[in-house]
Amino acid sequence: MDSLTQIVLGAAVGEAVLGKKVGNKAMLYGAIAGTIPDLDVLSSYVTDTVTALEIHRGFTHSILFSILFAPILGWLVSRYEKYKRVKGWSWLFFWAFVTHPILDAHTTWGTQLFWPLDLRLAFKTIFVIDPLYTLPFLIFLILAMLQKRTSSRRQFYNRMGLLISTIYLALTFILKYVAFKKFETALDNQNISYLQMDTRPSPLNTILWSVNVETDNAYLLADYSFFDTKPISFVSYPKNHELIEDLLFNEKMQRMIHVSKGWYTITKRNGELYFNDLRFGLLNLEPGSDTFVFQFLIKINNETNQIDFIEQPKGRQDAKKLMSDLWKRMLGN
Repeated sequence: MDSLTQIVLGAAVGEAVLGKKVGNKAMLYGAIAGTIPDLDVLSSYVTDTVTALEIHRGFTHSILFSILFAPILGWLVSRYEKYKRVKGWSWLFFWAFVTHPILDAHTTWGTQLFWPLDLRLAFKTIFVIDPLYTLPFLIFLILAMLQKRTSSRRQFYNRMGLLISTIYLALTFILKYVAFKKFETALDNQNISYLQMDTRPSPLNTILWSVNVETDNAYLLADYSFFDTKPISFVSYPKNHELIEDLLFNEKMQRMIHVSKGWYTITKRNGELYFNDLRFGLLNLEPGSDTFVFQFLIKINNETNQIDFIEQPKGRQDAKKLMSDLWKRMLGN
């Protein structure tokens, strides 16, 4: 999830663990702890693209990380804070650390909660930024912050924030199931044979849902809003995996395919090849668009026979147009 959401969650967890004893400092340290796992993004400055993608939401988002580093930070904080109990501070950091990846597991990218096992949990029920999750949570956190440390209202507001956000997360599973059944019915009605399908919410909401459907030679993409009145329409994107046939045994290509969980197409444009990770959809909703959110130029070094993946830039205008298109589409077709 986005940084603000993780800060709010961390602060609320910190308050639940130590709020009665240390007041707003519990929220402060919880908020700090809630952002620490995402420091793995710094790897993009010192490694190649594929390695950075593999590291993201890996070790720092694991239970093992929480177990190892919570006592260390708990001990450090206890050295200079008035509240000296290492156990209390350690529990605060542990729960702020571990709830971070649990929340991230609900997103499309998922998280390696059980690192070093090569298992990425991705429930794909919520987008990385969802105002309906974050804003009510933030309001209750602020209300709690304004109360006295020992006030029953403070505990009530904080618990309500945690409860409502958790109920919303549970609701997203129901919404995902309903959307899944809609896509499944549409495929059956249109007599489309497929191998597997993958559903996820569109940015900033859980009203508009997208699907990737794998067939033998192509992927079918479609979306569905709970306000739709017209049948679901699928757009076909050829896999074009044969375009990288000579590169399939390249170690970096194999790793990139693994990162994408096999949901990828290859595009050839102006003599250059692009790797498209389908899990995050298109950058715009124009019919036939092949501009994907995560699209990488495959840079081939003919002298060394090595390849690199260069992520294609996305500008503010791209995001602005996508938001406008999504808003219109969310209201129904």
